Amino acid sequence: MPLRTAPPATLSAFQPATPAPAIEPVAPHRPRLATVVRRVGLSLLIACVIPAALFYGVFAVAGVWTAIVVALAWSYGAIGWRALTGRRTSGLLLLTALLLTVRTGIAMLTDSTWLYFLQPVITDGVVSTLFLLSLVSARPMVARLAGDFYPMDHELALRPRIQRLFRNLTVLWALLGLAKATMTLWLLQSTSMSTFILVKSISALTINMVAAAATIALAAYVARQEGLLGHAPAAL
Repeated sequence: MPLRTAPPATLSAFQPATPAPAIEPVAPHRPRLATVVRRVGLSLLIACVIPAALFYGVFAVAGVWTAIVVALAWSYGAIGWRALTGRRTSGLLLLTALLLTVRTGIAMLTDSTWLYFLQPVITDGVVSTLFLLSLVSARPMVARLAGDFYPMDHELALRPRIQRLFRNLTVLWALLGLAKATMTLWLLQSTSMSTFILVKSISALTINMVAAAATIALAAYVARQEGLLGHAPAAL
């Protein structure tokens, strides 16, 4: 019976295996300043500007109770629409909807529109206090909301300049809330309902927009120092 011999080894069997190509680490995506500004602007538009404009417009046409319901319906409609379309709902919109729900519920239970307008004084004071209290924790309140506007990770959140920025902005918004509460209480006690609604709507919007612009300017300054803002591609 003939013996079987193993097939001769091919040349490739003696060649070293080709090393796998090295995988280069992917740099995290850094949005440009215009993208961040657009996110902040859209968030403020949906959560603050449109409800305020709707409230005053409906109040002038159909009265205060209808305006209260329409403003609340807008907030929940915006949350529902973003959920149905798979878009992320900002923390600012959720907070606005929560505060409007509490205000509307108390006003309807007591049948008092005056209490509806008094509640922002209380809520601004409470929120400002929570902002200040959050300074003793590892994550100030602004740090908890920052992910709505810029992609945050653990390494980025621990950078000293970023932590200092979050603390400074938390103090800024806390003091702003206390100032708004004081102004609202003064207007409520010294003006008529129609004047109060007009002045309050315009002044609150103006204060929020100025504060948002200051927030973006401070954040952009720190972001440039940290190399966090993307750049537009160079023209060919």
